Amino acid sequence: MARNRNGSDVDYVRPVRRIVVIGLIAICLGIFLLWRIDSPRVERFRANLIDRVVPSFEWASVPMARFAGMIEDFQSYQRIYQQNQDLRRELQQMKAWKEAAVQLEQQNAKLLALNNVRLDPKLTSVSGLVIADSGSPFRQSVLLNVGARDGVRDGWATMDGLGLVGRISGVGNTTSRVILLTDAASRLPVTIQPSGQRAILAGDNTAAPTLDFLEDLDAIEPGDRVVSSGDGGVFPSGLLVGQLALGPDGRYRVWLAADYQQLEFLRVLRSHNGEVITDASGLIVPPQPDPEAEATEAPAEGETQAGADG
Repeated sequence: MARNRNGSDVDYVRPVRRIVVIGLIAICLGIFLLWRIDSPRVERFRANLIDRVVPSFEWASVPMARFAGMIEDFQSYQRIYQQNQDLRRELQQMKAWKEAAVQLEQQNAKLLALNNVRLDPKLTSVSGLVIADSGSPFRQSVLLNVGARDGVRDGWATMDGLGLVGRISGVGNTTSRVILLTDAASRLPVTIQPSGQRAILAGDNTAAPTLDFLEDLDAIEPGDRVVSSGDGGVFPSGLLVGQLALGPDGRYRVWLAADYQQLEFLRVLRSHNGEVITDASGLIVPPQPDPEAEATEAPAEGETQAGADG
């Protein structure tokens, strides 16, 4: 409702509104009829109309295209974010499974040690506490509270709950020193399973020692199991050392199975000298009795029986 200068009411809103509504309806009906009429003349008119009107509205289509692109990018970002969350969740589950597997492996090794389960009946062990760690950039070793009074000898292998740690290098009455596999002076003959390749594990003061003297590189691959070979009588064979890996320098290295960050208790394996077989034929044909010895024993038995009859 509007009011003029004289104070009289002038109602012009409703007529204008009616005119606008009627005009919009007429325009919509006209556009509908224009696009519905099937006539060559009307078709040419529609084509001319599109050619004239559409190019002038390109400025209006650019923001719409940009907006549609933003919507697509946002949807793609949502999908990537959801995939990232799923991967994070799976990674957390894998870490939990890995931790559970490591704990079970440690418990299994401890139970086997407590029950004295061993493949070699002569291979016993004595446990000791790590009382000192003299690790340095030039020397990797630890000190145990077991020594000569416990029967420890120089050169024996030491293990933790998972794998091989090093060897005894220096024995006192109550203590002994262990040179770790990571020490630069450490050399250990190993076997790579399942290929059976032989190599030398050489310490280089890093957490992953290198492998030297590999014969066939095509027969091995990262992830293979590495155990002691027993060559040279240095260590007993079959002791777990670690897992094969390819280092960033392109050389094959071994991720040690022993937990070098938490060396608290170590087992010193009482090694024994292997029996040397000099006569290989004894492995195939059992020893035959000596005929001369049998002939000598026979008269002696006859004389004994005659004496008994007399």
